[in-house]
Amino acid sequence: MTKNDSGGARTVRIAQQPDADALLARSPLAALVGMLLDQQVPMEWAFTGPLTLARRMGSDDLDAGAIAGYDPEAFTGLFTEKPALHRYPGSMAKRVQQLCQYLVTEYDGRAEAVWEDAATGAELLKRLKALPGFGTQKAQIFLALLGKQFDVRPTGWREAAGAYGEQGSHRSVADITGPDSLTEVRAYKQQAKAAAKAAGTSG
Repeated sequence: MTKNDSGGARTVRIAQQPDADALLARSPLAALVGMLLDQQVPMEWAFTGPLTLARRMGSDDLDAGAIAGYDPEAFTGLFTEKPALHRYPGSMAKRVQQLCQYLVTEYDGRAEAVWEDAATGAELLKRLKALPGFGTQKAQIFLALLGKQFDVRPTGWREAAGAYGEQGSHRSVADITGPDSLTEVRAYKQQAKAAAKAAGTSG
């Protein structure tokens, strides 16, 4: 994940914080954990979380095996330490640990093994949906992120990602490449939320 298609160093601008984005660019597990944390908090907060967690564990990267084997109570402490890693630090600590335990059991602790040999977008979507904490929407958004920013593009990846895979869209974190696109994605989310609320009240 550290190199782009042309062999240069990969750059992402999701967290809007250079060190956090550098970790997301080079670490498949960090990207996966950031996606897991991306709910009910601002996107930048979610995707800065992996770097904060790594530093609190005394490292510059995340290790699935280390997280999977961490004492659960102590691991929760890493999330609740101020500033908290998430709005719901206790439950998210548990989810991150469950995710890493699954990766250790199913993929030898290698996050990239989830996608590196997936033959089709449909197969990759199925694998992502099997991850603890990943429902259909989260799996499709992460699939779109892999395709759009990490050059992971099995046959039919855009179709499997649904609307999130559309070229030129501004629907999700998959489309964030800087401050301007972050603003556009945030505006889209607010509109979608308002529309859903209006539909609920009218129905």
